[in-house]
Amino acid sequence: MIMAPSNVFPITFFFFTFFSVFITLSKAQMVPAIYVFGDSLADVGNNNYLKISLLKANFPHNGVDFPNKKATGRFGNGKNSADFLAEKVGLPTSPPYLSLVSKSNKQNLSFVAGVSFASGGAGIFNGSDEKFRQSIPLSYQVNYYSQVYEDIGLELGSNGAQDHLSKSLFVIVIGSNDIFAYFDSSKLRKESTPNQYVDSMVSNLKQQLERINSLGARKFVVVGTGPVGCCPAQRISNDGDCNEDANSMSIRYNDGLKSMLQQSEAAVHIKYTFFETYGVFSDIIQNGASYGFTETEAACCGFGKLNADSFCLPISSLCSNRTDHVFWDKFHPTEATHGILVDKLFDGPSQYTFPTNVKKLIAL
Repeated sequence: MIMAPSNVFPITFFFFTFFSVFITLSKAQMVPAIYVFGDSLADVGNNNYLKISLLKANFPHNGVDFPNKKATGRFGNGKNSADFLAEKVGLPTSPPYLSLVSKSNKQNLSFVAGVSFASGGAGIFNGSDEKFRQSIPLSYQVNYYSQVYEDIGLELGSNGAQDHLSKSLFVIVIGSNDIFAYFDSSKLRKESTPNQYVDSMVSNLKQQLERINSLGARKFVVVGTGPVGCCPAQRISNDGDCNEDANSMSIRYNDGLKSMLQQSEAAVHIKYTFFETYGVFSDIIQNGASYGFTETEAACCGFGKLNADSFCLPISSLCSNRTDHVFWDKFHPTEATHGILVDKLFDGPSQYTFPTNVKKLIAL
């Protein structure tokens, strides 16, 4: 049927208006999208959709400082690093992958705006959550991304997808759970030395980075592990002190990761920012007052010694002022700590970002 001429102007005006709005919105965005891979430090709700998983945070007191005081599946009192980074580049937080594919009506499904595959409890190795096996390990996250890559190609075409992905950020936040797993497993400690285990961590991560790179990714934001031995859960097992063996492994892993990224940059022509989380987080713990913290050892939400005898539960003890605390629960930072870390990551000095910060990476 031929449309009457009287309809031409409204339709033309609609598309012109829509296109103008799109251009205006795009000017506020520094990158087209963010694709996130990682663990509970970046999970924005994927684990909510794992039916048998106990590794969830979709209940109080989690989310007590999130908009509408809603527990969303983030392991914290409010926003996490994925949220803050998205804000920095003018984008909404990349939604959980499983929330998108779990919808009954998938006809309008699009991943062009970004997506997060991060999962609480995830590790570089498939068995990092050996105690529960209820998260999405990195290799599975990359499998999901391979499907997303195909869908973006269908939506934007080959050239359009290549351009879109080459300008987008690919964020990797993982490794802590693998280190915890090593110290929790006598089997792993018998099978390999700490150095051998770290080398294997780096090697396995390299394989996954190469897979992501082969699927269009060019700009990587790789977040190193922090002083994991200083989290409340590790302190209560070490008479209140940091577990320096765990911290040493974190340092070795970060050194290996940094070296691997330098080699990869030359070999496959990627651009990247490596964030020295260990240095920033250590400074926060050692000089808490200068960052506005009065409690750098105990968790805000939990039970027992250092509030770290359990995870944060609806019946847990809850601190009255979360901005005073570095740690939210026995493992995770508070929203305030996440915010400081992302400030350093995005526009921080070369002391913590190598070879450049995220703001400069975007401009490359």
